[in-house]
Amino acid sequence: MSKLPKFADPNLLVGIETSDDAAIYKVTDEIAMIQTVDFFTPIVDDPYWFGQIAAANSLSDVWAMGGEPVVALNIVGFPNCLDPSILGEILKGGADKVKEAGAVLVGGHSVQDDEPKYGLCVSGFVHPDKIFRNYGCKEGDVLILTKQIGSGVINTAAKGNMADSSSIDEATKVMSSLNRTAKRVIENFPANACTDITGFGLLGHCAEMAQASDVTLEINVSKVPLIANAYDYALMGLVPGGTYKNQEYSGGIIDSGNTKEVYLDLLFDPQTSGGLLVSIPEENASDVIKSFEKSDIDTKVAVIGRVLPKEAKLIKLR
Repeated sequence: MSKLPKFADPNLLVGIETSDDAAIYKVTDEIAMIQTVDFFTPIVDDPYWFGQIAAANSLSDVWAMGGEPVVALNIVGFPNCLDPSILGEILKGGADKVKEAGAVLVGGHSVQDDEPKYGLCVSGFVHPDKIFRNYGCKEGDVLILTKQIGSGVINTAAKGNMADSSSIDEATKVMSSLNRTAKRVIENFPANACTDITGFGLLGHCAEMAQASDVTLEINVSKVPLIANAYDYALMGLVPGGTYKNQEYSGGIIDSGNTKEVYLDLLFDPQTSGGLLVSIPEENASDVIKSFEKSDIDTKVAVIGRVLPKEAKLIKLR
């Protein structure tokens, strides 16, 4: 990747430098275009729900940048050996989720592949002065998470036929839930930084936010909301391999204190279509939570930590 050419353009408002959730290009003084793409292999057995989850995950980056999705294109890899009706269900799930998001789906591109893959390329709009970025956390801010975590653990347990139906149902609901409501609550307050929680796990994305903001984030482990039974399954060792990759990558910059290993597994658990993590001035925190309580959001929202001056470690657990 280091050999790729670097591009400079005065209208490129957000590029790859801070590992943000999407690119943003200024079109006029009042309109900027958000561009993002994401796709992956099935994480649930039901093709319709796979389509919904993959689409929700792709759309999420637009809301994580403070914008609204407008146009989406399908990206599909599909084996010739599978029944085409399976692909139809995947695409129907994606289309229904795009419609729910208020965007339009205008085709896409497919290739033959040995394993099914699905996702979206999404374009959206945001005012150049109202962009959410994954940096800008200020000392004294509180951190608000808008979805419970643990989907990777639940999916691992489900693959081993060890997850109960209530856990699977909650994980599916969390993964397919749009971040639209969360964004629309947050935009009414002075959010200093925002990102969505996906494959790097909660702590991996916290590390990116802390590093880009030149601060330390303190996470109150007991306040992080979990999907039902995720703790128990993690305690049983039903942890996806990506958890250990995330720990290997970011573990050196985290002061874990006396945190139990099972909680580290959960905090590093790779999430699919996770919630937004927002850095908000402390004086606004109670009003933000009240606004979420009045909204129609169907996931768990919680204050999970605060922003400290930069210390030796970027993340501090307590």
